[in-house]
Amino acid sequence: MASGTAVNAAPSGGPGDVSLEEPKKMTREDWRKKKELEEQRKLGNAPAEVDEEGKDINPHIPQYISSVPWYIDPSKRPTLKHQRPQPEKQKQYSSSGDWYKRGVKERPRKVGAKYTGMNIAPDEHVQPQLMFDYDGKRDRWNGYNPEEHMKIVEEYAKVDLAKRTLKAQKLQEELASGKLEQVNSPRHQWGEEEPNSQTERDHNSEDEDEDKYADDIDMPGQNFDSKRRITVRNLRIREDIAKYLRNLDPNSAYYDPKTRAMRENPYANTGKNPDEVGYAGDNFVRYTGDTISMAQTQLFAWEAYDKGSEVHLQADPTKLELLYKSFKVKKEDFKAQQKESILEKYGGQEHLDAPPAELLLAQTEDYVEYSRHGTVIKGQEKAIACSKYEEDVKINNHTCIWGSYWKEGKWGYKCCHSFVKFSYCTGEAGKEIANAEANLLEEQPREEEHMTKPKTLMEIHQEKQKEKKKKKHKKSSNSDSEGEEKKKQEKLKKALNAEEARLLQVKEIMQLDERKRPYNSVYETREPTEEEMEAYRMKRQRPDDPMASFLGQ
Repeated sequence: MASGTAVNAAPSGGPGDVSLEEPKKMTREDWRKKKELEEQRKLGNAPAEVDEEGKDINPHIPQYISSVPWYIDPSKRPTLKHQRPQPEKQKQYSSSGDWYKRGVKERPRKVGAKYTGMNIAPDEHVQPQLMFDYDGKRDRWNGYNPEEHMKIVEEYAKVDLAKRTLKAQKLQEELASGKLEQVNSPRHQWGEEEPNSQTERDHNSEDEDEDKYADDIDMPGQNFDSKRRITVRNLRIREDIAKYLRNLDPNSAYYDPKTRAMRENPYANTGKNPDEVGYAGDNFVRYTGDTISMAQTQLFAWEAYDKGSEVHLQADPTKLELLYKSFKVKKEDFKAQQKESILEKYGGQEHLDAPPAELLLAQTEDYVEYSRHGTVIKGQEKAIACSKYEEDVKINNHTCIWGSYWKEGKWGYKCCHSFVKFSYCTGEAGKEIANAEANLLEEQPREEEHMTKPKTLMEIHQEKQKEKKKKKHKKSSNSDSEGEEKKKQEKLKKALNAEEARLLQVKEIMQLDERKRPYNSVYETREPTEEEMEAYRMKRQRPDDPMASFLGQ
């Protein structure tokens, strides 16, 4: 039993001794000293800790990274060696200069020597087994020999030298044969050109060879002339007025000729409205359009980042816009809740609901001076609320407007009692005629009643039978019409419910992001019914209607 324990127990003190004892717990005083030393190292007041290789350990590295696990290193000394790549686990890759041997040609046999056993000989060259890393596999220039490019350069230089030598020989032959005597002729001295001369064509071809790539380097707004070696900049449209010509007053807006900028408004002291002029300075663009909202969004992004929100205007514009919208809504809700809480605590809602002082006291601070005749001398008279419809329009010599008279469900003119809109006014005579016609119509039924003849019993019986048939027909038609009316009401109710469901679906879809909206490819296309059209008209929103807010639309 004793021998068994001696075998299982590991010898202590040897070179391969690894203690598996857990680290002892530090006292509170040691822990406090350790923390103070770490703070001093982070502030730079104490020297940094050194690992076994003599390198400084960054004091800002967390302890769980710098500390070695107790079951790996018994020394328990802080180091970063265990965080670095371990040499025994690293793969050995070929260097960038290693490559396969080029130009090795071996003629393959029809049947391999290992199968026939004939002409067994070693290979002329065995290609190396190369293993590259990620970058080495994708290096297109790996294995390229720069000397091959020098061969191309030397060959091109030889061809160019041969061309120049051949051209010089041609010139010597032409000089010897006298073909270049025309260079000293009077026509050439006066500057006249002969495009058909072989010498000039040779010189032009040489220039074209040198400058044939010059036209390809034109930039937008530039025109490069290869013959004159100049660059013309066309950055301004000729129809545009130059900024410095808009106001010739030397005390007006400053024009910077180097940057071609005029930041202030050149029409500032002329009394012109910036909206009326075509140009109001370079700074005017910075305060128009979405520039102000963009600046507010950027300011919100900075403030949100200072408070811990990871938002950026260029990196996450959609996230920032949604966050800014929700912030504005919450801000308005907070203001409303704050206002309600103050009113609940201190009261004073009646002062906020009171009409303005102008209506309470019938007084304003606007000064208006009237004459004895009631006309305005100084100030501005109170404007009368006008309607979009024409008012007090009197046509065809009428003294009253159309609609000033109403009788028996008809509108007319009060001045002549006429019910025809575009008729001419007849005045009092028209009133008398209208009254006479009304009296005549009232007297006619009375005369007819007196002039009726007595009816026989047979006629009375026939009239009664007709009245009974009419009553029966009316009852049946009334019952049929009531049934049709009920059916129409039911269809209309169903159409209204369907329209409300459709509006709710549209509202939900509009609240979704454009990329998350469903497709509508299976939509049924048919002509809507009368009930559906009526439901659409009843549920349609009319924002231009001034009574829409009162009707709940």
